[in-house]
Amino acid sequence: MNETASPTVLPRLNEPAPAFETKTTHGPRKLSDYKGKWLVLFSHPADFTPVCTTEFMAFAKAYPEFKKLDCELLGLSIDSNYAHIAWARAIKDKFGVEIPFPIIEDLSMRVANAYGMIQPGASDTSAVRATFIIDDKGILRAMVYYPMSNGRSIPEFLRLVTALQTSDKHGVATPESWQPGDKVIVPPPQTQEAAEKRAGEGYECSDWYFCKKSL
Repeated sequence: MNETASPTVLPRLNEPAPAFETKTTHGPRKLSDYKGKWLVLFSHPADFTPVCTTEFMAFAKAYPEFKKLDCELLGLSIDSNYAHIAWARAIKDKFGVEIPFPIIEDLSMRVANAYGMIQPGASDTSAVRATFIIDDKGILRAMVYYPMSNGRSIPEFLRLVTALQTSDKHGVATPESWQPGDKVIVPPPQTQEAAEKRAGEGYECSDWYFCKKSL
């Protein structure tokens, strides 16, 4: 009789991120420790692998920019704390880059499974390159998955955190490739009467539903 693998259960956007309490390279951490701050939680397949090393160095170099957004970083892989510590030390010794954020030890795969980081089509024992953006209220706002063979673009996560915070603060949306200083999108009118009034509201409109403004 063939056994059917259990489907991967993914967390859902705009709902509370799965809680965790775990060991890290900076001591014990739990999700509630980050309440009041934004958090980028990201997984990688394994320590001492070249693609992951490039990503960790890029996250480390961008860490001051994330801090300016009141956003913390937290890494994870299915490796021991000792392996994480040795790898972080090796990155500092060989590349001159210090890893300033914690890395979760997840030998039990509890956190990885809670966040859907284990993708059976890629591996049953390693976490894929998954990235989760959690807001200051503990709500999951974005998640992005990459294959094991290809590294992520860390500037995109900086941009996305900035865009999410801008949308929250101003009640707007952001267009493709939006950067701070670019015009933002005004939410479309929800009634016919509001649509009729939109042209006279002072926005830069291409049509009644598509209007931009500067912040």
